[in-house]
Amino acid sequence: MSREGVDHALKKLRDERDRIAASLLELDRHQGSRLLEGARLTGETWRRWDGAQARLATLWRLFDAYQRVLDAAGELRDRSSRPDAATLTELSGMLSGFSVELPDGEIPLEHRTLLGPQERRITLDEAVAMMSDAYEFVAGEIAAADAAWTALLQPLERAEEGWRETARLAHSLDGTRHPELDRVGRELTALGRIVRTDPLSLVKDGRPDTVRLDRVCAILTSLGDELAGVARMREDYEELVVRVTASIEEVEETERRAHDAHATALAKIQSPNLPEPSRGLGTALRDRLAALERLREAGRWVEMAGRFAELERAADDALERASGDLRLSAGLLDRRGELRGRLEAYRAKAGRLGLVEDEQLTALYGEAREVLWTAPCDLRRATTVLAEYQRAIRACESETGNRR
Repeated sequence: MSREGVDHALKKLRDERDRIAASLLELDRHQGSRLLEGARLTGETWRRWDGAQARLATLWRLFDAYQRVLDAAGELRDRSSRPDAATLTELSGMLSGFSVELPDGEIPLEHRTLLGPQERRITLDEAVAMMSDAYEFVAGEIAAADAAWTALLQPLERAEEGWRETARLAHSLDGTRHPELDRVGRELTALGRIVRTDPLSLVKDGRPDTVRLDRVCAILTSLGDELAGVARMREDYEELVVRVTASIEEVEETERRAHDAHATALAKIQSPNLPEPSRGLGTALRDRLAALERLREAGRWVEMAGRFAELERAADDALERASGDLRLSAGLLDRRGELRGRLEAYRAKAGRLGLVEDEQLTALYGEAREVLWTAPCDLRRATTVLAEYQRAIRACESETGNRR
């Protein structure tokens, strides 16, 4: 190499060295690198970081060997402003020949033989290529771990804080442990250990897998909402008791009316085929309300919230059942009233048609009225006679029209 060629090569290589040094220092200062160095790693992440650290250590040793060659070449060049041919030859060998001694164990495969490596030196360009490969590998492992932590750590910490708040709320409500909350806490602890020590084990197809964490967060949110509802129930307990008491009273009143209607139907309707109405629905509900009061006095709000919701559903079911009993009995009486109303309406129609004195219609009317106003009333017979009365009126009406 000429003197100008040596100077140009030295300048280019020094610029390259400075960029390499800056990249290596930036890699050391990277957040992911600091996290990996400070964490107690396990599993997949430990295995990969252990391999990356080995490559990184070799990279630094290779950079040191690379830099020593450049420093030696610079010192040799600085000894004379006009180096002689021997010096230029030596400089040419340092800058473009096999001048960089490889760290132990880093002999490239192409330089190895069956009996072992025959060459332990590489060129500066080859050293840069090897350092680039190692840098890309280490940077890729650091970036993968950092991406996993970025995606998982913040949601994990929010979930852990949410669990602590929910646990405090649960304790304030009944002072006892909440089994489901404890289970979620154990799951969160186990997941937290994995996220903090082995985040790469949660990476699938190049992306952090948050399914397990999302499931825990969803359960925790549900528990938090449930306990918040319990807290609101504790605050509004008196109003809720008033409301459920009113529901129980409505059940009792409907139950009483159903029994009255049943007794009336038995007395006034022939062969009603009615089942016996339910009994004691309101009493059973009041017993359950009294049991809830004992839970309140014991401060067992979480348990009481579930029981209270069950009581409200039971009150709704009881009201529907009592109302159904009432509809069955009242329906028969209503049917009798409907038939009576229709009979009088048909009689009024017969009067408007001038058919009041018709013997057939008079007989049918009398028969229908006797059935409907006699207790117990035979609703089937009454329905049949009323239908005959209606057909007779229509027939007479048709004959009158034809004569006209």
